[in-house]
Amino acid sequence: MTFVETVGEREPVIPFRTESWAATDTGAVRKHNEDSYLVADGSRVWLVADGMGGLERGDWASSQVVEAIAAVPAVEGMEDLLEAIRSALTEANERILEESERVGKQMGSTAVALAVRDKRFGVAWVGDSRAYLLRDRRLYRLTRDHSQVQDLVDHGVIDEVAAATHPLRNVLTRAVGVARPLNVDTMIETLCDEDLLILCSDGLYGVMGEAAMQDALASQPFEEAARQMIARCHELGAPDNITVVGVATAEVTLVQFGGAEN
Repeated sequence: MTFVETVGEREPVIPFRTESWAATDTGAVRKHNEDSYLVADGSRVWLVADGMGGLERGDWASSQVVEAIAAVPAVEGMEDLLEAIRSALTEANERILEESERVGKQMGSTAVALAVRDKRFGVAWVGDSRAYLLRDRRLYRLTRDHSQVQDLVDHGVIDEVAAATHPLRNVLTRAVGVARPLNVDTMIETLCDEDLLILCSDGLYGVMGEAAMQDALASQPFEEAARQMIARCHELGAPDNITVVGVATAEVTLVQFGGAEN
């Protein structure tokens, strides 16, 4: 329980408590896990980065994204924090590009970062790793994939059902470490009590599908759901690395003292 003293008519900002859990798995086909993730509960920043499959040193590229975000300084305002995350991703982009030019081999990574401040959460992303929100037992996709297939969906050429199995579904239009300048998308939304925020690589949603993810996440605690979803991916062949981070939120109870002067 948190005690907040108020002065005059100023209203306190009610904080949210967060609890997180993460898991990563190589899958059944890949020899190496090119996914990386960050759980920084103290600074309330979380990340999933998926090293680009088929390119050289994807695991190194995703680790550079994690290192860059882990070094983001403590920033209180959400807008300022997302700008700091954007700058960190740009730094990682330069680092990976310089290494690619040095060794003569292309590499890259997706990135999806989550931050929580007061009553709001923010997401910044590049590529097709996704952020989801589970609210009132319903799963909502928060991010839009930067991929050729998503462009086809946006233009009405195919629907979401066809996109799930389209041969171009893994071809990205944006990634960290592939081109200059780096364009990062961001969003900010309001938190509600008992929200569950999920970050994941395409090795999860691309195998299970969102309906099955919703069923698993809505029926049990996140840690158990994550284990179940990874196991289900293996039952379905687990062709890619699988990474998932969950952040559960709960509103903190406040007891106010003070008020108008007597």
